[in-house]
Amino acid sequence: MSRFRFTAGPWNVHEGADAFGPEVRASIPLEEKVAKFAELGLSGVQFHDDDAVPGLNEMTEGEIRAEAGKIRALLDRYNLAAEFVAPRLWMDPHTVDGGFTSNSAEDREFALWRAYRSIDIARVLGCNKIVLWLAREGTLCAESKNPVENVRRLIDAVNAMLRYDDRIEVLIEPKPNEPIDRSFCPTTGHVMAISAATVDPARVGCVLESAHAILAGLDPANEMAFALAFSKLGSVHLNDQNGMKFDQDKSFGAENLRQAFNQVKVLCENNYGSRGEFVGLDVKVMRTQRAEACYQHIANSIRVVEMLEKKVERFDYDYQAKCVAARDYEALEGYVLRLLLGDV
Repeated sequence: MSRFRFTAGPWNVHEGADAFGPEVRASIPLEEKVAKFAELGLSGVQFHDDDAVPGLNEMTEGEIRAEAGKIRALLDRYNLAAEFVAPRLWMDPHTVDGGFTSNSAEDREFALWRAYRSIDIARVLGCNKIVLWLAREGTLCAESKNPVENVRRLIDAVNAMLRYDDRIEVLIEPKPNEPIDRSFCPTTGHVMAISAATVDPARVGCVLESAHAILAGLDPANEMAFALAFSKLGSVHLNDQNGMKFDQDKSFGAENLRQAFNQVKVLCENNYGSRGEFVGLDVKVMRTQRAEACYQHIANSIRVVEMLEKKVERFDYDYQAKCVAARDYEALEGYVLRLLLGDV
């Protein structure tokens, strides 16, 4: 058994479409996904606002809350929690040029409306975390936006959310690119800076995704450690990535086991989860995978985390200290590789 509590989102079991191809699997109803998540041993579900309330743009606030109540009942039926709600600001005609940083005042107002509705939905679902993946908060043409002005707009948007509800926490999920070219908040360090500039920094933290760190040319474990040093790691999205390409969301550990080991190690060493934090598995099934095995990537990721936890438990910290004292890093590196390969 793992020390961690795992979550996934409905989008982690998808139809197999990518930017260059059609859907290859039939859609699966939400309740079927939720039931399978419970069977796999997950503790909770991640939601975008329109995962919980499809079509919310056409609803009144009361109707949105009522629909969210149905999802709360569904989660209760399977004894699952809602980890967070994230406004989906990158799939709407209002947000093609950004949400909070759009050049259009009307579109910026719409983005805040969706953020407020996400908070309303989170209240009903019984969670207090709002995740901001700032997907289009950047530029495709560098000269099309004023970066100083728009960083301030991001801060203003977070402040508006904090003022809307004094219990919510805003967790920013940084990513350097895709679907935009230049992000206004590409790394954990940028999240920390924005947090410090808000009206209530204690309620603004980071979601660190493994693949996003790799896309920025950074080490995921070090990015987690940076956020942990500031007590700002509100969630993690574990997955893997084959280099600095598009966001692949591969199963955790599928590309770099040592890198995966160090992520689990830094989480274990810093008692991550002791304050109720979840481990999100933002992994996507391979697009050509048959429907009957389209949950296997989640099960695989959980198993890899559990196996790496055991490696962390066996890690010889006394030997590490001796190697460090002797400045014998080759010996330490050899030990880590043997540990991962089952030779110690």
